[in-house]
Amino acid sequence: MARQKCNKTGIEKRMEKGGSGALIGLFLLISFNVSNVSAQIGVCYGLNGNNLPSKQDVIGLYKQYGIGRMRIYAPVPEVLNALRGSNIELMVDVANEDIQRLATDSSAAVNWVQTNIRAYSSDVNFKYIAVGNEISTASWMAQYVGPAMENLQRAIWGAGLGDRIKVSTATFMALIDVSYPPSQGSFRDDAKRFIRPIIDFLVRNNAPLLVNIYPYFSYIGSQNVGLDYALFNNAPDNVVWDGSLRYQNIFDAMVDACYSALEKEGGGNVRIVVSETGWPSYGNPPAASWRNARQYVSNLIRHVNSGAGTPKRPGRAIETYLFAMFDENEKQGAATERHFGLFRATKEPKYPISFN
Repeated sequence: MARQKCNKTGIEKRMEKGGSGALIGLFLLISFNVSNVSAQIGVCYGLNGNNLPSKQDVIGLYKQYGIGRMRIYAPVPEVLNALRGSNIELMVDVANEDIQRLATDSSAAVNWVQTNIRAYSSDVNFKYIAVGNEISTASWMAQYVGPAMENLQRAIWGAGLGDRIKVSTATFMALIDVSYPPSQGSFRDDAKRFIRPIIDFLVRNNAPLLVNIYPYFSYIGSQNVGLDYALFNNAPDNVVWDGSLRYQNIFDAMVDACYSALEKEGGGNVRIVVSETGWPSYGNPPAASWRNARQYVSNLIRHVNSGAGTPKRPGRAIETYLFAMFDENEKQGAATERHFGLFRATKEPKYPISFN
């Protein structure tokens, strides 16, 4: 598809500069219903900022906007205590630096579960444990992911929580060799040694594979991905056919490429949970803009909450976690990394959005 340009509007420019003033009325258009928690949408809560609201205020914001699911990137006690009694479903990561220890010492895995999960489990609604985030097969940590998952699973069962909590890992599209057309999706040859034991674990434990999926990066990295196709703008000329399957957005195509790759490695029954997705509002114009971020997030929520699933898995709800709750001013990397937030540090929404 031809790459399309999207010029910034006056509103967008003011929003990206942090102005509010005349836009207060625009914020009031945001709809929410505290009693109607979104069925499939969660939001990732990162802490790489020095100006973020208190943990208790953040939990209050999740409840205010009916956000029923959260992902955190380490078992931070202050966050876990703030979550007590909230009933928010939680995905909690094992920090990458802890993976080797948990893989090589089963007692360390037991202690980790007792300290970070069991101690809070009576009034914190744990759902997933993600053993690492986007571990590259070239990383020295890759060899420890599978064994750490096994040790943590045994520790979870030992703590009497095996019927409540699923253990998995959060991977990413870099492990996929072929992603187009989606039916040809496959893992890279060098990734198969890493992913096959993980798939076997997921099958045995009826657990999902967590995958971080970012149409934004596909769009900026390829001249063949159109903006409408990346933003869920279902224009008639933005349709990709894969045999009899009709794709109107690249998000579905990426998810289905992962399903095809799983099928080829014996994981046809493994469910995919999208553990991260989002679009930056600033830092790489014109792709990263307030307008594009608003369109992507709003269209994604509508699509996910419709329950339509993907062309390959119709009617199978796509549990999805948006990245991220706030702009994080201490994140490393490109400027866009600090502008994925749905909310400003002041707790104001960055653009009109409804999670339901």
